[in-house]
Amino acid sequence: MGAVLSPICLAGPTGCGKTAAALAIAEVLPVEIISVDSALVYRGMDIGTAKPTAAEQAAVPHHLIDILDPAGSYSAAEFVRDAKRLAAEISARGKLPLLVGGTMLYFKALFDGLSTLPRADAGLRAEIDAEALARGWPALHAELTTLDPETGARLAPNDSQRIQRALEVIRLTGQPLSALHAASRDDGVDWALFALEPSDRAWLHQRLAQRFDAMLAEGLIDEVRALRARGDLSLALPSMRCVGYRQVWEALDAGDFSTLRERGIAATRQLAKRQVTWLRSMPQRRVIACDGPQPVPELLAGLQRLLG
Repeated sequence: MGAVLSPICLAGPTGCGKTAAALAIAEVLPVEIISVDSALVYRGMDIGTAKPTAAEQAAVPHHLIDILDPAGSYSAAEFVRDAKRLAAEISARGKLPLLVGGTMLYFKALFDGLSTLPRADAGLRAEIDAEALARGWPALHAELTTLDPETGARLAPNDSQRIQRALEVIRLTGQPLSALHAASRDDGVDWALFALEPSDRAWLHQRLAQRFDAMLAEGLIDEVRALRARGDLSLALPSMRCVGYRQVWEALDAGDFSTLRERGIAATRQLAKRQVTWLRSMPQRRVIACDGPQPVPELLAGLQRLLG
């Protein structure tokens, strides 16, 4: 590997095999893993996040997992701060920082920098919420897409939290969110990016269905039931809006689990589709077909070529 210890990033949609690939890398390279996942930061959310097991975390050092209570929130700015600090510390130990995950907003913030965005405006948010109640979030998404095509293209029509924030920024600053992000690009670090991407969507869809079935079998409903029993969590929190948790929470609210599997799988597919869309906006990535004949050996060969 020589003396080169520049960070390596491994991204991909949910269910593509990132954890297994990262552990395979750890068998041949002296890495420490930095999680790039907005759900893995939460304690007590293990099954629905497909959190690496205790044995997997013991096999190689992991960072940014179980750092926050589900009642809290963790921003992209906080991730960038923590990831840069950890990458520097890992490199100083003579190890290779390996950033692994599927939260593409975190990757984008890391690669492109974060603009100085206005603080949340409670009054304006209430106004946008009222508009959404009257017109529906898809209508506000259409408005956003007209004002900020780049941001609109990467958000789902019902992604209320991010649509609200993007419209809020436009109304407060008069500028689209994408333009503010572009103005803050920081090219100080070369974050090499490998992307595990499916060439066949049907392959990924089958894996996602199997993955959600496995989560249900492992006790996802009981995990969410225990979180609800705390009494201080709700669907207003980012943690409980995570895919899988939201669908189970809503099923518990309704007392009806007849459509839970269908809704959970559909939401997971939508998440994966958005993740792939984000990835395709990152031209610097080196693509590995996760449904290819030998994705891990191909990934390892690519890493060896890069590191020398």
